[in-house]
Amino acid sequence: MRVGADSSASKSSDKQGQRNARRDGEMSGDQARRTRLVPANNDTIAEAGAILRAGGLVAMPTETVYGLAADATSDSAVAAIYAAKQRPSFNPLIAHFANLISARREGEFGDAALALAKTFWPGPLTLVVPASPTCRVSLLARAGLDSLALRVPAHPVARALIEAAGSPLAAPSANRSGAISPTLASHVLADLDGRIAMILDAGPCRVGLESTILACLDGAPRLLRRGAITREQLEQRLGFSIADDSLGSEAAPLAPGRLLSHYAPRARLRLDAPRVEAGEAALDFGGVLAQGACLKRLDLSPRRDLAEAAANLFAFLRDLDATGVATIAVAPVPAHGLGAAILDRLRRAAAPRAP
Repeated sequence: MRVGADSSASKSSDKQGQRNARRDGEMSGDQARRTRLVPANNDTIAEAGAILRAGGLVAMPTETVYGLAADATSDSAVAAIYAAKQRPSFNPLIAHFANLISARREGEFGDAALALAKTFWPGPLTLVVPASPTCRVSLLARAGLDSLALRVPAHPVARALIEAAGSPLAAPSANRSGAISPTLASHVLADLDGRIAMILDAGPCRVGLESTILACLDGAPRLLRRGAITREQLEQRLGFSIADDSLGSEAAPLAPGRLLSHYAPRARLRLDAPRVEAGEAALDFGGVLAQGACLKRLDLSPRRDLAEAAANLFAFLRDLDATGVATIAVAPVPAHGLGAAILDRLRRAAAPRAP
């Protein structure tokens, strides 16, 4: 609600301040009422596109996790993402494109980046490449870097929304910064209700794990974040080994998900737990923790399927954390294939919090 300006010059400055405070409070309440959770269809996607063109924020489904989308070419829209997520401004955002052609207008693709894009796009692979001289993506979204993190998502709703917006979309995970990533629209609402305009609900995310991030800058490609595309798949396509820098932590990271403490629940995680202790909850894998008495147990995959485990990871962490338990015992997870990406998320979730 907008409060009109006072035309009386005799009003005191403290009265003006009181009126501004009331106005701010009313706008905050109005903003809370404006967060709409709607099914994704042609009409709502068109409406969401208009919101994005006007500089607003929309949560969209992708095949990985739900993303918080804004016009990637607008400094003010990108700033709104940082504010909504309470995200450190040095952590760059991934720009999402409708196709490889549009992505190549903003970034410079070497042979390796181009080969990987042609193979794995659309899909859960993010490439960090040099920004082109005419790059329109906000320097704020790039965290002041001369490189650019970009991908072409596979989810049809995400691709339709990019087309409707008419611009690339900066879209980090649609949650408070550092918290567990959202794989359901309800997760987004729980974290960001009142902070964004709309949530497009298209059901659970198919992959449930963030994109793999590969830096293709000076020298050989470097794996920055493990994800849905495995290191083995990338190496098979390129025909050579890739340096693995995914366990690193950077004060000024090149890509999202590089902070040591990330994807963090409130509860402490006890990794590689052979059993559950009294008073703990259990994040199981393959029934390893089934025998112990615990407050609540969720099994990422009773049949030890790593794809199923990846899809369940964030939703199960959220469910267990919601019990208010102090500690979550986590069963051992294999370190190969998608298991390596799952372990990366778990280690970051278990890392000591920044003071």
